Amino acid sequence: MQKKSLRKLSLEQLKEMLVAKGQPGFRAKQVFEWIWKKSARSFEEMQNLPKDLRAHLEEEFTFNSVAVGESQVSSDRTIKSSFVLSDGNLVEGVLIPTEDRMTACVSSQVGCSLTCSFCATGYMERKRNLEPYEIVDQVVLIREQAEQKYQQPLTNIVYMGMGEPLLNYANMMESIEKITSPEGLGMASKRITVSTAGIAKMIKKLADDQVKFNLALSLHAANDEKRNRIMPINESNTLDALAEALIYFYQKTENRITLEYIVFDKFNDSLEDARELLAFAKKFPCKINIIEYNPIKQANFLNAKADAIQQFSGFLESKGMIVNVRRSRGKDIDAACGQLAGKK
Repeated sequence: MQKKSLRKLSLEQLKEMLVAKGQPGFRAKQVFEWIWKKSARSFEEMQNLPKDLRAHLEEEFTFNSVAVGESQVSSDRTIKSSFVLSDGNLVEGVLIPTEDRMTACVSSQVGCSLTCSFCATGYMERKRNLEPYEIVDQVVLIREQAEQKYQQPLTNIVYMGMGEPLLNYANMMESIEKITSPEGLGMASKRITVSTAGIAKMIKKLADDQVKFNLALSLHAANDEKRNRIMPINESNTLDALAEALIYFYQKTENRITLEYIVFDKFNDSLEDARELLAFAKKFPCKINIIEYNPIKQANFLNAKADAIQQFSGFLESKGMIVNVRRSRGKDIDAACGQLAGKK
């Protein structure tokens, strides 16, 4: 008999199953807490359950836990890990330590279907969506790395690893519910950022669902012709459509949006590009993260020159925009933005 995945059951389903086995209903809450709050990976850990119940559960159910495959530590203390899923597939996640925070960067899909030309994951095929518990497991394992390696608690989570979170909408939302719930990891929604390549109708769905977490748009070009060349998703989700969706998102949630903009040498780093970005960014409350490009062997892009980045960001700041220039982390171990490729 093939074992069923325990963590696909809701609290109600757990209760029904346990009551049918002759167990009192309160056992369901105990099991649920072990799974989601205490991140148990075996029934043996569930010491407040009767031994015979643990044995019965062991016979029928599996955790399908995610395991750390290999980890690499960068010279800047960033840790990149490959995570082995129960079916043998791999995804990658990153612990990014800075002076004031410990951030987990997690994946939402095995591979990606969006084919962005500057991103290593975009050259992979999308094999499948991650289950909610597979996303939560990444957070738990990266949290353990932060505590064990740096004696610091995990403070932030970004859905910026492999895959497009909004194309795994239901599972992404359920994973955040488990991460933020008092019955789960109990982290604050404001500490979570979901990054999207830009799917207008799903951004509107986030708004309708009144999400409390932060939204980031991977923009990288603020005219349609250029963005089409590097991000094919833009052909069906134009800048006008995205702006409309982001305005709607802000009206519904009052959450300021983050625009992520990688500066490529002689492609999108001119003052004209900065003016186009300003025109787009003025349509809704936002902040702009200027991101260094991290080269990959599949593409010919180069990072913009330091003086071009300075001019670009300086122009935006002079027009009253909130701008952060983000330095790459973990570049020497291919852990930086756009470099995750699920390599064995």
